[in-house]
Amino acid sequence: MKTPANLTYAVDDRPPLAVTVLSGLQHVGIIAIALVYPLLLGREVGLPAHQIADVLGTTMLVLGIGAVLQSLARGGIGAGFLCPPVCTAGYLAPSLLAAKTGGIALAFGMTAFAGLIEVALSRLLRPLRPYLPPEVSGLVVVLIGVSLGSLAFRSLLGTGLPQSEQLPHFAVAAVTLGTMVGLSVWSRGTPRLFCALIGMAAGYAAAAASGLLTAAALETVQAAELVSMPGLAAFGWVWDASFALAFGIAAVANCVRTIGDITICQKINDADWVRPDMRSISGGALASGLTNVLGGALGSHGTSTYTSSVGLAAATGVTSRYVGYAIGGIFIALAFMPKAAAVFLIMPAPVIGAATLFTSAIIFLNGLQIITSRLLDARRTFVIGLSFMAAMAIELYPDFFTALPSSVTVFFGSSLVLGTVTALALNLVFRLGVRRTQKLVVDPRNVNPDAIETFLEAQGAAWGARRDVIDRASFDLQQSIETIVDACAPASPLEIEASFDEFNLDLRVSYDGPPLEMPERRPTNEEIIASDEGARRLAGFLLRKYADRVQATHKAGRATILFHFDH
Repeated sequence: MKTPANLTYAVDDRPPLAVTVLSGLQHVGIIAIALVYPLLLGREVGLPAHQIADVLGTTMLVLGIGAVLQSLARGGIGAGFLCPPVCTAGYLAPSLLAAKTGGIALAFGMTAFAGLIEVALSRLLRPLRPYLPPEVSGLVVVLIGVSLGSLAFRSLLGTGLPQSEQLPHFAVAAVTLGTMVGLSVWSRGTPRLFCALIGMAAGYAAAAASGLLTAAALETVQAAELVSMPGLAAFGWVWDASFALAFGIAAVANCVRTIGDITICQKINDADWVRPDMRSISGGALASGLTNVLGGALGSHGTSTYTSSVGLAAATGVTSRYVGYAIGGIFIALAFMPKAAAVFLIMPAPVIGAATLFTSAIIFLNGLQIITSRLLDARRTFVIGLSFMAAMAIELYPDFFTALPSSVTVFFGSSLVLGTVTALALNLVFRLGVRRTQKLVVDPRNVNPDAIETFLEAQGAAWGARRDVIDRASFDLQQSIETIVDACAPASPLEIEASFDEFNLDLRVSYDGPPLEMPERRPTNEEIIASDEGARRLAGFLLRKYADRVQATHKAGRATILFHFDH
């Protein structure tokens, strides 16, 4: 793993204690924004204030434990990256439906059930990888960025407010976002490291000066208890098979989101990143699932890895997993300190909008980069394009989807859910008819390099192979054919067989004629000069270097060379 130049503290670096704690605090600040979901859940089912406080306290405790689990990466649990959890909107719609039908205990019981589904999926990611390709993960990340951006602008612009209140609302948002972006782009050292925290502090100050941070809000902080024990498992839990589909879809979407988030973590921490590390992703998905099992058991809202925190880490240059321990410790402490937690709960709407928009821009771009890391043919283009358009329909025409029958609302609860389900379904359908092995015959008397390149380019796009692997394989294949034709004088056309799965690309070149020797040791200059044999052995040696593994055989006058490329 090569540390990118823009990172100040990479994943395994141990920052100074002050940097670790302050970085953790600014992550807690943006994660705390989503505590509005359990707050909304409690209010919708009519819980009294003290029980809502219990739900919030339990949720913060679970968020803290989940942040530590993701950072640990021990015993196969955790991604080993700074990728903390957050209350997710993906579980909000089914939780509200369950709570209104069977009480909040049903919402918690089904959340634990969904966590078990995530745990099961985490153990099956490798065989399921063809059905959860990187471009779908990238699409999910893009949709998260778009949905966060949409929510951000609603808060940032003060939509729904009287016109007289919109200007100060927008001014506070501009101060907050301008401070964050300005420090991230133009500053160095400490200001850049804590650009989000400084921006939020500036937003609070601007909100107080403009009157948006009211006395009533400050009284809420003052009235909160200093220390209190949240009521763990105070509501119990109930399971109902009729809600299994709704929470199952949410669990799958959550798992795909986790894949995308951890893929971004890998990418921003490694300048030489070329492919997702499935072991790290599997551990992260397992930690996410276990966090939801624990949350449902204790009485917490459903969680997921937080793309905004990943984006914040990239923006500040502090991606150390030790910050995850600080996040966990802070949230665990806040679970027992209602007064401190209330400071985050009174965050003004324009500050929330600015902080969300700041991270959503980074998330959106990382999603695009994941999508474009693969070659895309017509099938994959339609998977991404149609799914994105379907997701945007919910953002653009929400009234149409809210009027649909309740039996199908699980699929149309959010743009993220609809886009994910559509992409997974289309990917499954469009896989039909895609052959994983293709052949090409080359006449040694009329070799056309463009035809060879076009062959591999077309197949790579159909398979969704990485562009860098196809480029390397194309160069190797053209060079090998040229060498075979010049050095071995094949007596028959060259038969090329290309086969692919999600982990391997194999090229087999077969012909009638003498074998091409492919030594592991470079021939000496004297051997190269002495005869044509030495030059052929040099060519074979160089061809071996282009591929990850090479095997040459010769049987009954027919030579076969296998070029293997890891994917």
